[in-house]
Amino acid sequence: MKTAIIDVGGGYRAIYGAGIEDYCLKHGITFDHCYGISAGSANLASFLANQYRRTYRFYVDYSFRKEYASFDNFRKTGSYIDLDYVFGTLSNHDGEYPLDYEALAANPSQFTVVAADGITGKAHYFTKADMQQDNYDICKASSAVPMVNKPYVIDGVPYFDGGIIDPIPLRRAFKDGCDKIVIILTHPKNWIRPQKKDELPARLLSRTYPKAAADLWYRARTYNAESQEARMWEKSGRVLILAPTDLFGLDTLKKSRESLENMYREGYRDARAISRFLS
Repeated sequence: MKTAIIDVGGGYRAIYGAGIEDYCLKHGITFDHCYGISAGSANLASFLANQYRRTYRFYVDYSFRKEYASFDNFRKTGSYIDLDYVFGTLSNHDGEYPLDYEALAANPSQFTVVAADGITGKAHYFTKADMQQDNYDICKASSAVPMVNKPYVIDGVPYFDGGIIDPIPLRRAFKDGCDKIVIILTHPKNWIRPQKKDELPARLLSRTYPKAAADLWYRARTYNAESQEARMWEKSGRVLILAPTDLFGLDTLKKSRESLENMYREGYRDARAISRFLS
């Protein structure tokens, strides 16, 4: 049986997934394939590197620094979240909390990171082979939220947040031969994404990246369809959906330390269902 975990990210709400993955590290639960989208890619990088509570530190400590996320960043660089600070200054081998790249590379689990090609509007699936020591560009690309961040350029190609094109890559996991799949959502399980939330950003993005803007325009339809499909597969026993019942006031760019702590604990607690599912 080939197992997988999908972490959809979700800005600061993604600390829910960090709690789940820390529970897995604490209890020796592993997966054959890990799929990360946006902040979920950062969560899973630490998970694959076997660094317990590393991402917790990023959410509850570093994320409150203006170097991490601020309007000052946006004014200076055009990006609210400084992805080079998160995945470079803090994460490089000489950073404040380095990612253990050697451990990640040695981990036998496969790692797929989803990003949206800004030119073609198609999904791009990066792999562990696209990472090197102190080069975590694929996580930056997957985390570049349209209109919050500039696209992140890799080999001349601008990329945006993978959540706008394949937010719950369940079909990709099935295509890769996975049999049982844990999906981490960061909204309640039956949440329906409203299209209105994406309309203005899509219009603004259409001026420079029309195909990526089309992805963003239809993001709600894509998410809702993939979420519905995941719920269908859950009934068959091949999928386990873990989703918070309370967001504690958290949103993509909205946070408080108390809310982050509560969301992390909720994820850690909900992860107890994984052992039964995989048995």
